[in-house]
Amino acid sequence: MRWSWKLVRLAGIDVYVHATFLMLLAWIGFVHWRTGGMQAAAAGVALIAAAFGTIVLHELGHALVARRFGIRTRDITLWPIGGIARLERMPEKPEQELLVSVAGPAVNAAIAVVLGATVLVMGLSVFPESLAGGGIGSFITKLFWINLVIALFNLLPAFPMDGGRVLRALLAMRGDYVKATRTAATIGQGFALLLGLVGLFTNPLLIFIALFLWMGAAAESGAVQLKGALVGVPVHVAMQTEYRALSPDTSLGDAARTLLAGSQTEFPVIGATPGRVLGVVTRSSLVAGLAARGQGARVDEIMNVHFAIAEPYESLDAVLGRIEESGCQLVPVLHQGRLAGIVTSENISELILLRGAIEVRQSRVQGLSPHYPRAA
Repeated sequence: MRWSWKLVRLAGIDVYVHATFLMLLAWIGFVHWRTGGMQAAAAGVALIAAAFGTIVLHELGHALVARRFGIRTRDITLWPIGGIARLERMPEKPEQELLVSVAGPAVNAAIAVVLGATVLVMGLSVFPESLAGGGIGSFITKLFWINLVIALFNLLPAFPMDGGRVLRALLAMRGDYVKATRTAATIGQGFALLLGLVGLFTNPLLIFIALFLWMGAAAESGAVQLKGALVGVPVHVAMQTEYRALSPDTSLGDAARTLLAGSQTEFPVIGATPGRVLGVVTRSSLVAGLAARGQGARVDEIMNVHFAIAEPYESLDAVLGRIEESGCQLVPVLHQGRLAGIVTSENISELILLRGAIEVRQSRVQGLSPHYPRAA
């Protein structure tokens, strides 16, 4: 992952730290050093590191519950604004999405309970006035409040935060999933707008968070509406039947020339048996292969053998889900075990654009009143 480094592997999931997070640690250390010296700097960095450790546990909560429903998590990345667990997909059943969404805040709530009980056992107060000074008691009390705030903030019904997903799941239990997503996204964008206005007069960081929420809500709503528009549309409608294929013994140099000769950027690799797909070569894998192995290497040395397949008459929304899960943009379409064509995410996007243009034209024609002549 660009500008990210692997930190640790937990429960079979790689945890990465982004470069900007290290900049945050450096900034926190500098601010505390200016006011209290090296000891204060170390305490400030330790508190932030501990807080983000609990955020990793928060994301692991999402990931482990999702795993119970057969959904893998690609990785977890720490950013200055928090952590992001990249699930292959969100559960399709609202009940499952509800459990996955609640799992993260529940982890922070549980940590807050344990830390709060520890503070009380130590004879300290959990109220804000007890945060002054240093020592282990102050450290635990601050971490208690951080986890409590994380749990409550994430449960706000602002899509795409956990609370927004909980809201969508609850709405989807009683109605249409696409409509539920649109409603949750609208509420999320309203909350982002309010947060941005508050940030204008208080903290500029809130403006950054508001932008993140606004764009996240729009992206999620658009993706779900796209899938909804593809329900019932057969794969063969978007399938390419004119395409170039590679053989496993094709050199990377020849594959590069094939790439440059046309607009196709992903290629199926066909074996000796006619119509049998052995793998997929993408532009990025070809570039990486040329850099690592040279032009004389063979295609079968770099091809991706983990790819989704489709059939001509199944629904495109299911295929789009497989593209998201596999991370491979090309899906071979097989008919009776033989390659009949290929479909890519770009093909699907083009189909949506064309169908949208046709629907706009039809709505304009149907909207004309038969009682009035058209303007010349």
